[in-house]
Amino acid sequence: MSLGGLPPRHALLALAVVAVWGSNFVVIKLALAHFTPLWLAALRFGLAALPLLAFARPNTPLRWVAAYGVLIGCGQFGLLFIAMRASISPGLASLVVQSQVFFTLLLVWAFKGLALHRLQVAALVLAVLGLAWIALHLDASATLLGLLLVLAAGFSWACANLVNQHVGRVDMLGFMVWSSAFAAPPLILLAWGLEGLPALVAGAQSAGLRGWSAVLWQAIGNTLFGYGVWGWLLARHAAADVVPMALLVPVFGLSSAAFWLGEALPGWKLQGALIVMAALLLNAWAGRQGLGGKK
Repeated sequence: MSLGGLPPRHALLALAVVAVWGSNFVVIKLALAHFTPLWLAALRFGLAALPLLAFARPNTPLRWVAAYGVLIGCGQFGLLFIAMRASISPGLASLVVQSQVFFTLLLVWAFKGLALHRLQVAALVLAVLGLAWIALHLDASATLLGLLLVLAAGFSWACANLVNQHVGRVDMLGFMVWSSAFAAPPLILLAWGLEGLPALVAGAQSAGLRGWSAVLWQAIGNTLFGYGVWGWLLARHAAADVVPMALLVPVFGLSSAAFWLGEALPGWKLQGALIVMAALLLNAWAGRQGLGGKK
């Protein structure tokens, strides 16, 4: 018996990953109460790399590992954390960052000659409409700056996806550990230069058990477990069977933020979420049907 093309145990693993990724936006918000954004990102990737750096080895050229690490570390999570500090709510951030799906489509179309199917084009248009609907209702839970920063984070994630596609099948543990090692130094330098050493020291001193537990969860739960298991699943199953599970990330993100942080879910936010989710679902369905191809 299988679930959506995945055997039950593998489907449960995929569900566990998306639950971790979705609820992690709440953990990020808790950590940002103590740490500055770039410092939090630096600690996340530094702690993900250090324990295993001597044992894990990437089986791909280091230039691609470094490119992936900088794009994910400085680009995706650096910008995301800056936005989530005060400019966008966790639930909404978990939804908007999924723009990476559509940025990836556009980048592959532009640089790899992929011909987009009309359903994929329709999904792109639908996603733009959903994001525009959200932009028309900006309030304290989502400023224009926050929206733009998370979109930029999604674009950086999409660029990292292209790097991942280029290197192909790799040892995911070694890849994630070493890409984290390449992400941490520029993040430390940026945090030191832009946020200031006193703020970094104050954050480390004031965090306590709760704050440091949130950082460790970023490193171990979200980075090593989440990305490691996701890569393991992608290496063993068709992407069309695995990737649609990521549709549940904003579901977990919005619901966990509402439950744990009391994030309001007014009509406009739910409507925008439904439109973007419909776009993601349509794109996933088109991919599952094998639509789109070389020009």
